[in-house]
Amino acid sequence: MRNYKLKPITYDLTIGWLYPDLMSTYGDRGNIIVLEKRCQWRGIKAQVKRLDLGFKTEDLRKCDLIFMGGAQDKQQKIVAKDLTEDKVNELKNLIEEGIPGLFICGAYQFLGNYYKEADGTIIEGLKILDLYTESAGKGQKRLIGDLIIQSHKLEVNSEKLTFVGFENHGGRTYLGKEVLPFGKVLSGFGNNDKDKTEGAVYKNIIGTYLHGPALPKNPNLADYLIKKALEKKYSKKIELKELDDNLELKAHKAIANKYAVKL
Repeated sequence: MRNYKLKPITYDLTIGWLYPDLMSTYGDRGNIIVLEKRCQWRGIKAQVKRLDLGFKTEDLRKCDLIFMGGAQDKQQKIVAKDLTEDKVNELKNLIEEGIPGLFICGAYQFLGNYYKEADGTIIEGLKILDLYTESAGKGQKRLIGDLIIQSHKLEVNSEKLTFVGFENHGGRTYLGKEVLPFGKVLSGFGNNDKDKTEGAVYKNIIGTYLHGPALPKNPNLADYLIKKALEKKYSKKIELKELDDNLELKAHKAIANKYAVKL
């Protein structure tokens, strides 16, 4: 437990949590907790707005940062029906305007063109990113285990950042030619078991298969999202106060060391 003295409120952020009851598999709620705490420790007031089934489109417009977790096919179908055209258009507009977001597993798949179930049923995606996902066919294994990637976009002092987490998905995701992966797989499967890509990035949003949850073991990723949200909202460059991430980094390194991945 951190014993930081609470700082005076300097900024505030509204974090939109899309479908928290339906899309929150494998501890994805932990990502929200990390974002809240890392804001609180810095004197940033973080309000979490739960965007449940039937939420109003205008509630989405009030968000400075968007999070959506993973789920199974059944939950994804329910969410797909609730994402009416006006909600989808609003989400697209926010993303195009540079609102940052983290979309995990099933949510990441939603950003694409479609998800094809094992029986051939098509669940239409939001078509924000040129990618598609197909469920593993009969006899194909799920992609399960620790996942370690090296980011294509995020770096510190010209060094690409590494991220760790846990993946568990039957779907295989394939990126269009113009879509930039979130990272290169160093250990694990990633988008599929063929091309060594993991996730996707567009503007300030990130789609990824990193469960676990991802942010407790990757504090620099949490800070990236917070920083981008503040800079978008306040229209100025923001420098975040450094925190003591010793415990988080030990967890990060423990996974990398397990698979002899050099950080």
